[in-house]
Amino acid sequence: MTTFADPGGISATVAPARLAGVPATFVTPRTAPAIERRKAWQRSYRHRLVLSDTVTVLLASASAAWLQLIGGQVVRTDAALVYGHAFVATVVIWMLMLWVFQTRDPRLHGHGAAEYRRVVHATGMAFGIAAIGFVLLQSQGLRMQLLVALPAGMGGLVFGRWLQRRWLLRQRTSGRFVSRAVVVGRRRDVEYVIRTLHENTLLGYKVVGVALDDDAHGAIPLDGELFPVLAGSDRAHLVASQLSADAVIVASTPDGDSDYLKRLAWRLEGTAAELVLSSPLADVAGPRMTLRPVEGLPLVQVEIPTFEGSSYAFKRALDLVVGLAGMAVVALVLPFVAIAVALDDRGPVFFRQRRIGRDGRAFDILKFRSMSVDAEQRLAELGDNDGAGPLFKLKQDPRVTRVGRILRRFSLDELPQFWNVLVGEMSVVGPRPPLPQEVTTYDGTLFRRLYLKPGITGAWQIGGRSDLNWEESVRLDLRYVENWSVTGDLIIMWRTAKAMVKPEGAY
Repeated sequence: MTTFADPGGISATVAPARLAGVPATFVTPRTAPAIERRKAWQRSYRHRLVLSDTVTVLLASASAAWLQLIGGQVVRTDAALVYGHAFVATVVIWMLMLWVFQTRDPRLHGHGAAEYRRVVHATGMAFGIAAIGFVLLQSQGLRMQLLVALPAGMGGLVFGRWLQRRWLLRQRTSGRFVSRAVVVGRRRDVEYVIRTLHENTLLGYKVVGVALDDDAHGAIPLDGELFPVLAGSDRAHLVASQLSADAVIVASTPDGDSDYLKRLAWRLEGTAAELVLSSPLADVAGPRMTLRPVEGLPLVQVEIPTFEGSSYAFKRALDLVVGLAGMAVVALVLPFVAIAVALDDRGPVFFRQRRIGRDGRAFDILKFRSMSVDAEQRLAELGDNDGAGPLFKLKQDPRVTRVGRILRRFSLDELPQFWNVLVGEMSVVGPRPPLPQEVTTYDGTLFRRLYLKPGITGAWQIGGRSDLNWEESVRLDLRYVENWSVTGDLIIMWRTAKAMVKPEGAY
């Protein structure tokens, strides 16, 4: 083996040339142990997904065949054979579509809604093929597969993927199933990337080293942890090799060096598995960004967000469906809440407060009353604000009644807002509904929160609620406005239900 010393003190080793006279640096790159280690854990997790999918598909398809076999009014001698053929065909087509749609792609592991969408699309295609088979063959076995296996299996697959994500999160929290990453760029940009990766464990990156443009020494501190600066950005490939890193994340490129990324990618061949580019478009989600390769010029196309059209109409339809279900829940709990409130302080059951909605239109938000009747008059006598910025919150607010503390803890005081949803003043998911005096402090950027209807729940509800500071609350709302989608709304609804069971930051 031939070792090449680097001026910065880091060395790289390559295989010797096979032909005399050919420099060793021209030897085809060989796969490094870091890449093999990454492939090993990706393969292990993929096997878990295959097992989970297979069990779900078999159970769903077998249940459909069994129900039709025991429920048939006419007993045929070949019934088991007919339903068995339909069962086998369904399983084969279903598993094939899950493979064709790349539902187990490592890039989908652990985060985002793309994995769930691919599972749903693959299942829809599988049963589309089955439906065509039913029309052509008139097979009774296929009909039951469509009626039973499709809804049961689709729900089971999505739930199974969610369970696997929970397992993967636990593994990554303990340091397993992660990519060892080196972050490259200017100090400010590198700090932002490290902080983002540190806050989101599901992304699966563990920063093990840093290469800076402007400083090749020291360390970057974050939350009591030091991330060592080992070299300048021109030697990032050697840092990755030394630390056995399988990913290099470029936070920013050196000024005036247009070939830096190409040169770095070539140097990483055989050493690392991926080169990740951090986009300067903060808070813009992946679905809005598309790579358009043009001859010699890769273009990143960013779709401008829209707040009208078919997607927004579908969001409104979803609001109506969920709003009706929510009002049914309100009707059930209303007698009990009314009695509890009356016994507590004999005040009104409901509380109305002026809020600002979409396009700056004012409306009255509706809640179950959780504070004393004279709460507004007692505001001046209270102490310091525990809330975020213009929001006034106290963790131990003396104005909150005994019943009100229970209602707030489990967000039951928000249930009457489903009426605001039904009449079109609010949405189930959206930015937090601001107070009029809060809106008067907005600058040009914060007014973007009013582009969408405020929501009963939102990113702020599942991201920490009242424990968030003002900047974090605003950032979550603006990120939602930039990237809203119906699929994202469904995910937030699901996570809100979990947050209600295990409330944090509610006071």
